[in-house]
Amino acid sequence: QVQLVESGGGLVQAGGSLRLSCAASGRTFSSYVMGWFRQAPGKEREFVAAITRTGGGTYYADSVKGRFTISRDNAKSTVYLQMNSLKPEDTAVYYCAADSITREIGTSWLAYDYWGQGTQVTVSS
Repeated sequence: QVQLVESGGGLVQAGGSLRLSCAASGRTFSSYVMGWFRQAPGKEREFVAAITRTGGGTYYADSVKGRFTISRDNAKSTVYLQMNSLKPEDTAVYYCAADSITREIGTSWLAYDYWGQGTQVTVSS
């Protein structure tokens, strides 16, 4: 079992930046592929970014590539999402997720078996 707690969301103007954090409980954080997803009102949950267990590999949705950066600190059991050049269409609840099974980067929410409670990101125009 692992518990994930996100933080760092908030209200920001378009063009601004936010850094999301996701702290994990347990001692096996380094064995999980970690991902970030988001869900806007009335829309399905969508993949944002993912990172391999060691942090050596990352993958991004086309909509955030070049603006968002995912990273992790296994010593702190924390994964981060640095979001720059934010746009109003980035407004959503952001969730971090852990994949303890496949151990490969996946873009489908079905591949992730642990989820945080979400943190709201609102970008004003």
